[in-house]
Amino acid sequence: MKWVSADFQNLRDLWINQLRVLLSAEEQIVRALPDMVTHATDEQLRGAFRSHLQETEEHIRRLEQILAAQKSVDAKIESTGPEKCKAIAALRGEAEDMFVDARDAWVRDAALISAAQHVEHYEIASYGTVRQWAMLLGETAAAELLDRTAKEEGHADHLLTEIAERVNTKAKAA
Repeated sequence: MKWVSADFQNLRDLWINQLRVLLSAEEQIVRALPDMVTHATDEQLRGAFRSHLQETEEHIRRLEQILAAQKSVDAKIESTGPEKCKAIAALRGEAEDMFVDARDAWVRDAALISAAQHVEHYEIASYGTVRQWAMLLGETAAAELLDRTAKEEGHADHLLTEIAERVNTKAKAA
């Protein structure tokens, strides 16, 4: 299996590719979050998902802004559209299996939190990487936007952990 399917001549090519992969990830998350809101029972969890949906829409705008800026200064960039994020697609599939199979509402909420945290951890790692590359490439404005997003993803993960402490206890009693 080939880990990377593009011909990267330099770090900037890799960076652009990974920004496009993150764009795909965020778009997939925007499509998944409304279902997660629907399936969640805990009102605080539903609120966290709703809030994160709004943040994720902003993450998409930031990525589009960074990619558009890169395309405007580099004519060899052929596309700034999303490049399918296979990791998020796989995590979504696992999440659906977990929460569809959960019969108890609290167990389903615990599964939803688990799935969401898997996604958050992927995003935290990915944004940390592309932020570092942006700094190395001298893209300070992009690095600042990516840093803001990474912090928001970390906050979302922290909030999910707080909710999980209560939800998991109730799921254990189910």
